[in-house]
Amino acid sequence: MARLKSASARRIRGKGFWPYWKYVVYAIFLVHLFLPAGARAKDGQLPFAVGEKMTFQLRWGVICVGESSLEVLSGELNGNKVYHFAMTATTNSFADIFYSVRDRVDAFADLDMTHSLLYKKKQKEGSIERDITVQFDWDNNKAHYENLGREERTISLKPGTFDPLSIFYYARSLNLSEASVPERPVTDGKKIVLGKAIITRREKVRVPAGEFDTYVLEPNLKDISGVFEKSKKAKLELWLTADSRKLLVKMRSKVIVGSFIAELVAIEYGNSP
Repeated sequence: MARLKSASARRIRGKGFWPYWKYVVYAIFLVHLFLPAGARAKDGQLPFAVGEKMTFQLRWGVICVGESSLEVLSGELNGNKVYHFAMTATTNSFADIFYSVRDRVDAFADLDMTHSLLYKKKQKEGSIERDITVQFDWDNNKAHYENLGREERTISLKPGTFDPLSIFYYARSLNLSEASVPERPVTDGKKIVLGKAIITRREKVRVPAGEFDTYVLEPNLKDISGVFEKSKKAKLELWLTADSRKLLVKMRSKVIVGSFIAELVAIEYGNSP
């Protein structure tokens, strides 16, 4: 056991590689950046509601390295009711030995889900600490990026731009079976990306939360930096339920350091959509 732990520690801390478990955490963010956009559901009904919470187990191979969650909350900005989306990612005690993570993202969008209003990210990973705020100034079509209270840059917005978390919930309101997949602008405050993905197949999948009929989506990774651009065989697959809710139940990323999996372990539905 001591030899195994030592070897694992050397590989995780090896130069040129991020800690292995982090690919799972970042894959969750990639979900938001590259889900496809299609025609809005015909009845106009949103598939999520305040109180919905999805909890995921993060694994590297058979080893559990942490937990992540996605939650829909009620919110208010400038006296107006808005959607408040929250994502957390936390490593467990085993992974903390090598690299501790305590991340939280909060995103705010209008109730009609047409654009983002505010994006906040608190990141604590090892010795790295960031406190990011992106203000969406729609009067001037600008996004203002701040880190630790200091404004670092301002970029121009395109109509209907979402942040990397709100875009996931916008995408869930779309008809995934549509052949036409228009692009949707997404920004983290530093740059704007036009993301898209294709539905590769329909598949029944079993995860700790149960068995689900799903669409399997494969996002385009051409604009992803880091390990994805270094590996020609990099691949990310997302399993979304093939029903009106379009829940994310599984995610798998294959990169140069192996395969990472996020699986749904619990779901709280909130109010019926």
